[in-house]
Amino acid sequence: MSVRYDPGSGVLHGDSTMTARATKPLSRFNLDLRGMTIDSVHVDGARARFDREGAHELVITPARAKAENQRFRVRVQYRGTPGRTTSGLGNNGWHRTPSGGAFVMGEPPSASFWYPSNDHPRDKATFRLTARVPQGWTAVSIGREVRSATRDGWTTSRWVEPEPVAGYLTTVAVDRFDVTRRELDDGTPVLNAFAPGSEDLRPGARRTGEVVRFLESRFGDHPATTTGGIYLGAETGYALETQGRPTYDANARFATIVHELAHQWYGNEVSVSSWADICLNECFASYAQWLWDEGKKNVDLDARYRGAVGSATEGFWAPQLYDMGAGNEFTGVYDKGILAMHALRRQLGEETFWTVLRQWPRRHAEGNASWPEFERFAERTSGQKLDAFFAAWFHHSGRPGEQHLYPGTLSN
Repeated sequence: MSVRYDPGSGVLHGDSTMTARATKPLSRFNLDLRGMTIDSVHVDGARARFDREGAHELVITPARAKAENQRFRVRVQYRGTPGRTTSGLGNNGWHRTPSGGAFVMGEPPSASFWYPSNDHPRDKATFRLTARVPQGWTAVSIGREVRSATRDGWTTSRWVEPEPVAGYLTTVAVDRFDVTRRELDDGTPVLNAFAPGSEDLRPGARRTGEVVRFLESRFGDHPATTTGGIYLGAETGYALETQGRPTYDANARFATIVHELAHQWYGNEVSVSSWADICLNECFASYAQWLWDEGKKNVDLDARYRGAVGSATEGFWAPQLYDMGAGNEFTGVYDKGILAMHALRRQLGEETFWTVLRQWPRRHAEGNASWPEFERFAERTSGQKLDAFFAAWFHHSGRPGEQHLYPGTLSN
């Protein structure tokens, strides 16, 4: 895929090629693309008919129907001024920055704001991007930076992510970045890009390698091909675990870096099957912040847990952590989810808990999984019947009963 973006006009020109396989006979198919003017669509080199339906459906009718299991290539050429919408974590989609640049960030939707895709985490794919921006600006994306050159007033950079990635975990950011490059001891590239206004985030960024190594001690080998971060001067109210190179807003804290890097195991390497499973991402990454405090600051997590339980209001316990319903995906997983993970740790016991946390990303490497699958995996690994525990913490609203609130070695 290639894009050309001019911050002055705000116009994006895109030329996207996708390789797909038909899972059933196809006389037509849909991709997600929000806004944009479509200049042309070709399927296997032949011009195809296309229509728009609803807010984001691009309906493509190829000249020849595709047989089941047939591989085919779709090329879409398009242009327009990308926009954004309010959903999920907040203002999702294409954002402009105080310095005049732009970036794309959002969850659940994201990819469909700037290129045609099946914008759902079940449809993971490798990703290649060539980005052109006016000289003086820098484009940063995910994956390995394989080439960058300036000619005739435009700077072109190329990025390659060889591992499957969900659409919402791709990004491009354009700004007057200060880019630093180095490697971890094992050769993993570390690229940090700092936009104007992100200077306060540099000390935390310098500890990226330390965080990765700590998380490896808890979750197993680092699964991403790169690490580092995109540090924005804009305030969005959230960060996002864009694959291998998370994107941070201007108000990010060091704990945010721990959280987003933990997602490289829980959320990126193993992605959700549906948004009902979002606790597989957020509960684990949020608990990683507690694990950091335990491992690096000697914080007594049992005492912290008891204090949090004691101060929790009725509203704190209200959200479900699984199958919470559209629009409620991100309520509860960042706070109640942490307590649920610590209770699970005490229910399983130390040895089993760490076995589960290390084996789960390997078991579903580069794929997708659901929360019910995790429950069954925890039961098999522990040899315990956990239906009542998971029901109390994850399937039901309200404060768990004392048996599940203080399991194992926990006490009131």
